Amino acid sequence: MKRTPVVFIHGVWLHALSWESWVERFVSRGFLASAPGWPGEMATARDTRAAPRILGRVGLDALTDHYAAIVRSFDTAPVLVGHSVGGLIAQHLIAADVGRAAVAIAPAPINDIPLPASYARLLPSARGGAGATVSLSPERFRRTVANAVAPEEARRLYERYAMPAPHRLLTDLGCGAERRGPHATADVGNAGRGPLLLVSGQEDRLVPDSVTRAAYKQYGDSTAVTDLKQFADRGHSLVFDSGWRSVADYVLAWLTERGVRARPARR
Repeated sequence: MKRTPVVFIHGVWLHALSWESWVERFVSRGFLASAPGWPGEMATARDTRAAPRILGRVGLDALTDHYAAIVRSFDTAPVLVGHSVGGLIAQHLIAADVGRAAVAIAPAPINDIPLPASYARLLPSARGGAGATVSLSPERFRRTVANAVAPEEARRLYERYAMPAPHRLLTDLGCGAERRGPHATADVGNAGRGPLLLVSGQEDRLVPDSVTRAAYKQYGDSTAVTDLKQFADRGHSLVFDSGWRSVADYVLAWLTERGVRARPARR
């Protein structure tokens, strides 16, 4: 019997390995789970930090198309689980009827949701043309991504998972002085899409809980299933720090509640 695929989409400043524990957990529960990286992403975060040039050419449209092609390659419609910009992409795809269900964890803002006023102060500047990237120092990573864990754990998380972000992608998301256009969109009115779960960490400094709640509110007029889960005392690293399992198990339980099982029923 075929297994239900799950495609994990990682966030900005993070490597696909940030999903490694989730992939193992979902596989152990019978799902066909994978965490494909971004175009230009190397095998490890360390390797990507050493050679980020190709990664730097990636914009939001190209990244969205990259994952749309992966999702469409399965015979069985996958579940989409995204974090940060991956959560934005998951919302865009499920709203376009690409995928069976979606989970958006600490998702980057969609549609007209403004970035927090403090957001610009958290982001380093970048200069350069095509291929330019923006890196977080270990200290900035600890303050903005892994602020809810101990400094030693934050250091380990940085070494294993942190990689540069494409300057072009950050501009597409509206993080710079220039904005390429309204790329960060999702059709919140699609009543025929699959179920969607929005998840936030209430101590998140990069994508505050208020941003996720604002996204949830945008879905209020749709009859499609949209749920919200808030985790107290959790920061932006909630999917890959030492508390990842509680979030992953909540998502697994939500999928079961919404009728999405590891092995679809035979017809």
